[in-house]
Amino acid sequence: MGLRMTGTVIAWWVYLLTNSPLALGIVGLSEVIPAVSLALYAGHYIDRHEKRKLLLNCIILYLSCIVLFLILSDQHIQSKLNPWHIALLIYGVIAFTGGIRAFSGPTFGSMIAQIVPKKMLPAAASISSATWLISSIIGHALGGFLIAFIGIHNTFFVILVFILIGFYYLSKLSAKSVFYAVSSTTWESIMEGFKYVFKTKILLGALTLDLFAVLFGGAVAMVPVFAKDILHCGPIGFGWLNAASDIGSITTVTALTIFPLKGKQGKTMLLTVIGFGCFIILFAVSKLFWLSFLALMISGSMDGVSMVIRGTILQLKTPDELRGRVMAVNSMFINSSNELGQFESGIAAKILGIVPSVIFGGCMTIAVTIITWFKAPTLRKMEY
Repeated sequence: MGLRMTGTVIAWWVYLLTNSPLALGIVGLSEVIPAVSLALYAGHYIDRHEKRKLLLNCIILYLSCIVLFLILSDQHIQSKLNPWHIALLIYGVIAFTGGIRAFSGPTFGSMIAQIVPKKMLPAAASISSATWLISSIIGHALGGFLIAFIGIHNTFFVILVFILIGFYYLSKLSAKSVFYAVSSTTWESIMEGFKYVFKTKILLGALTLDLFAVLFGGAVAMVPVFAKDILHCGPIGFGWLNAASDIGSITTVTALTIFPLKGKQGKTMLLTVIGFGCFIILFAVSKLFWLSFLALMISGSMDGVSMVIRGTILQLKTPDELRGRVMAVNSMFINSSNELGQFESGIAAKILGIVPSVIFGGCMTIAVTIITWFKAPTLRKMEY
């Protein structure tokens, strides 16, 4: 909740400072460069170290970043600095969080298989996705409400408290075993996860599809612009629009946890990604808040299906000794799709205009999925 609230507050804050969609895109670029650059080494490091301790250290570093945001959002500091100078400093802190995320994200993912028995991994993957989405919904919506009622600076105090609570509960986990098998060189160890993903065609296909679908269909990155300049719904409406996709996703993930997909998972995933692109286009052309909210919510429900299938494949196909490294490769795809997608959205909005850029992204998502349908029959026919 704390980290998702941070993303919401930063997006609104940067757009208020700069009034530039491109500036929102640079937020994504600031995070993705260190996250992707460190990802492969992070996987190697995670597999060699005890994961609980590593995760707690990452959270301490996140807390330090929130303190920096508190300082930057202070009224005295804001009065002394040019808005673009503040935005540049925000980018610097975001870059640091990207480096932390390279380690924390794969650590979270790789710990699941050490908490539950292997036969329960499909259900555990769904529950993990569901809890993340619930936190994301609350974080996004609450972020918008808090910006409206107590301001950006005080919202960071609330985020600080949430992350401290998270640190407390995670500290109650027991230490986790290390399954690392010694390789001849550090480089060889780093590349093992990468080679495994590229060798496992179904896993590679699912990750690649997600990469390009979110890269082009990342309309959520431009939500501050739609909320402020097109729908005129203020920070509260912005918070709800930000949460809409996650509301749709949690509905789907919950349904799939109770009623798991029985066969034809590959074909289902491809069809729902096409649906995702269609509803992103609907969001782009809508001028009504309720229709925009509905379009984002349904697009999120479509994405939720893909998330469950991809997460289940990842947990079932990954050996214990490679979990950190494979999760790191997965994080490279996710970071690339989300943050590079945010940057792509900012560039496209600068060149094409805000509405045409989102329409273009939705169309490209549909086109990529149709190409995948015909070019990746293994993924289309995949079942588990």
